[in-house]
Amino acid sequence: MRQYSADLTPPWKKPQPVPEVPADPGLVVEEPGTGFCGAVIRCEAGTVTLEDRFGKHRVFPLEPRGFLLEGRVVTLVRPSSSGPARSAPSRTASGSVAVPGARARVARAGRIYVEGRHDAELVEKVWGDDLRIEGVVVEYLGGVDDLPSIVADFAPGPDARLGVLVDHLVPGSKEWRIAEAVTSEHALVVGHPYIDIWEAVKPSSVGIDAWPRVPHGQDWKTGVCRALGWPSDNTGAVWQAILARVSSYKDLEPELLGRVEELIDFVTA
Repeated sequence: MRQYSADLTPPWKKPQPVPEVPADPGLVVEEPGTGFCGAVIRCEAGTVTLEDRFGKHRVFPLEPRGFLLEGRVVTLVRPSSSGPARSAPSRTASGSVAVPGARARVARAGRIYVEGRHDAELVEKVWGDDLRIEGVVVEYLGGVDDLPSIVADFAPGPDARLGVLVDHLVPGSKEWRIAEAVTSEHALVVGHPYIDIWEAVKPSSVGIDAWPRVPHGQDWKTGVCRALGWPSDNTGAVWQAILARVSSYKDLEPELLGRVEELIDFVTA
């Protein structure tokens, strides 16, 4: 008598085999259950530790079909001690772990607003890769005086958070009072202490000892250019020269770095 298999599962419904990939340090994978994406930093005792672009660590079990590599399901296995060593994960300009081949995410409803065009250009240069992966769009206000009407029109909510970066946000200032008036559960306004975003670039990065002090009432950019012997009749060109000196987060002051990362976290939470 002919024998039949007890497995009646159609072939097209059976799990297809997936490749086994050594969990070498530096390999960037995603755990699909949580969406956590990061580089392998450690693999031991049936677990793998990943580090995401913010430096956060998560430990996951080495389960079959447990990870995505460049969008494809794989099974991570412990690397052999004789296997080739991987280099440390590459970093973006913001210092986060780069994700090779990652596609830009569809834009979120949430937004980050900065005060001016120069602010937007600096944020794009340093955090652009991170923002595209997270689907965060950056726009500029043109002036903090417009912030109350912009927030009202935007109508922030749980699925559409609004983050705002303001120049010269110090207690008691006009900017401070406006920020206090529009801040809510779904709208976060943060700022740095500098009069202009130029000051957030480290002086050493542009080849000067310090940013000069400009007398109150005088246009700050024009005063800086005159004090340093730069062309004062084309501050836009001067800014492009400054921006060209910025290659990564290391060229920026910590007071700016922390605020931008805070806004990205807030909008993507």
